[in-house]
This record gives sequence, C-alpha cells and structure tokens, in this order.
Amino acid sequence: MKKTTRAVLTAAFAATVLSGLAAPAAAEPVVLPPVNKTGLAAAIAGLPADGTTAALVRVTDVDPAQDWAGASGVRDRRSGAPAEVDARVRIGSVSKVFNTAIVLQLVDEGLVDLDESVQHYLPRLLPADYPPITVGQLLNFTSGLPSMSIPGSDEFAWQYEHRFDHWTPERYVRESLRGKKMLFAPGTKQQYVNINTVLSGLVIERVTGSTWEKQLRERITKPLGLKDTYAPGNATGIKGEHQRGYQLVVAADGTRRFVDVTRWNVSDRFASGDMISTTADLTRFTKALFAGEVVPDPVLENMFTVPEVPVYDGNDDPADDEAATRSMGLQRNVLPGGIEVWGKTGARPGYLNGIGALRDGSRILVYSLGATDAKSEDQHPLMMPIIGAAMGL
Repeated sequence: MKKTTRAVLTAAFAATVLSGLAAPAAAEPVVLPPVNKTGLAAAIAGLPADGTTAALVRVTDVDPAQDWAGASGVRDRRSGAPAEVDARVRIGSVSKVFNTAIVLQLVDEGLVDLDESVQHYLPRLLPADYPPITVGQLLNFTSGLPSMSIPGSDEFAWQYEHRFDHWTPERYVRESLRGKKMLFAPGTKQQYVNINTVLSGLVIERVTGSTWEKQLRERITKPLGLKDTYAPGNATGIKGEHQRGYQLVVAADGTRRFVDVTRWNVSDRFASGDMISTTADLTRFTKALFAGEVVPDPVLENMFTVPEVPVYDGNDDPADDEAATRSMGLQRNVLPGGIEVWGKTGARPGYLNGIGALRDGSRILVYSLGATDAKSEDQHPLMMPIIGAAMGL
C-alpha cells in the first residue's frame, strides 16, 4: 500500500484521531474496486504475534462474489485453539452506534427531543454551573463536556487492579466531573469523549423507565436476530464461544508477559462501550441500520450529518483547526479515490474492533483484532492493510 494511502486510512479509522478529512463527496459516482481477497489473507497471516493474538475479518458486498471472511491466530493462548471468525468479542466503542440508534428511535417516537437539554432529562446530575447541553450535542460530541475519567484510570495497571469494580453510570459521571470545567461552549467544537454516550444512555433509561440493556435487546438485538450480541452489565465473563483477550505487559526490568483480560466488569463504560458481539452480527446490524430498518428516515440522516465545527484542540488559534468528522454515532472518512466510508472503531483491553460501510451499504467491513496494547489502537499495524484490501485499495 502506498504511503499516502496508509496515512489517510490511519486517520480515517482511528477512534482516537480526528483527521479532519471531512471533504464533500465526489461529484462523479465513485466506482469501488473489487475486494482484494489476496491482500486480506496476507494482512492477517502469521498470527499470533506480540501485538496481535488473532484477527477476525468479514467483508460483505452487494455482489456476493466479493464476500470474504477469515480468521487467523489463536482464540486462546494457553490451549492454542484456532481463532474463529464469529467468536464473540468485546466491541468497545462500537457500542456507541447501537446507543445512538436507540436514542434516534425515541426521537422518531416523540419521546426524546434532540434540542432539549440533558439537564431537563437528568436533573441535578451535571454540575450546577454547566450551561444547557442538548441531547443532539451529546450524540455528535459537541457538548463541550470534559473527559470521563478519574485519577489513575487511564493507566492499564489501575484498570486491571479495578477490573471487577462495579460502577453505576450516575456515580461515574459525578466522580469524573467533580471539579472540572467545560472544555468549550456547547455546539461550537467537537471532542470525542465517552461521557456523551453515557449520558445519552441514561436519557434512554429515564424516558423509557427501563434499563439500557433491555432497550438494546427489545429494540435492536431481538428484532434483528442478533443472537450473539448483548450488553453484559455486571457479568465479568463472555457467554458462549469467544475470543480471549490479552494485554502485553512489560516490566521495568524488560520482562514481558501476557495478561489475560477476558474477564472484566465494564460497567464504568455503560452505553459507551460495554457490549459483546460477533463479526456476523455486526455486519447484519450495519446493513440494517444503513438501509433504514433500525432508525427510520428522516431521523436516520442525523447519523450521516457532520456538524460544521472544528475539532477541539485546546487552543484558540483557528489557523490550525481541523474540521469535524463525526456525526451522531458514526465517523465520515474519505479514502483515496473519493471513496466515502462511514464507520466506527472501538477498543477494550485485548480487543480492537471496527465497522465501516459505504453510505448505501453496498460494501461492509467488520474486523476484530486481538490487540495486546489497548492504549495504541490508532497505531495497530494490521488496521490499514485490512481496510485497504477490503475497499480494494
């Protein structure tokens, strides 16, 4: 793959990098090249390795002859059992797409107003001196809220020590916002932080009078037949056949060891990142979502509309501003040749995932990598070769 292509793809699909590639769609119809099946097989060959225990990849095209699915590496380092393309995995922030779809369903039903403030739905949860923040601003990450973290929680050692802790979303919001100021005035910039989705998940619970997990089940997974997709709540394990996750830990003396991170209580992430799924279920969900079968038009267009604001960069110099690329629940990416892909990535310790599709759903990519460095998801060496081959680049 050419260096320029690799650079664009890296920016386009990295969950933690806002690339500013919010270029308008090409004036002429874009012809998508055939899936590079040889490239896909080569991209995931040679596993397991230090950085990756396994790769699960599924590409679906409007032309079934272009479909491809494959897996490489091991499902379990101890037994050496081979990876399976449809083993269950932790999907991290891909959960945000499901959450956004539920909120927009409620908008369509008249139960949620995108222009109403989160303080209206969740009174006394946010600090009293925070300005009104709309539900729509939560969904497209223009709320201005600071990051959702507590001291030490960004370090893997802290996370592992507290991996079985239970958090209510309300408690985590309060503790993570204590003493913090707004980053910017709501609606003026875009900053990707989990707290937006945690709050919109709580809005779902408030207006429906039931749990987020039940709404996910009744509104999406059950109607679509997603039998391998669920939100575990406080359960620390993964039901059924699943991919085990590992984190590579390097001690001060250089000693290296793999830590099994499969069992984990992800209640601190709530609606922003606690779900479990498979490549087949994520493909089915993405296809249905893009076809308007999950969220009806015209409400669905919110998921394909990027606000015309800059990305928050911590300074007031407009000269180095980058344009926002995130919509409500998705991210717009323009690849070489004018190929416009909408997608989302998500990571948890031991798992790195992504979904991406053309707006018409004619080609869908879903992947899950057994990444052994959870903090460097945007640097994983297999991401770009997989994405490029799937899109024929």
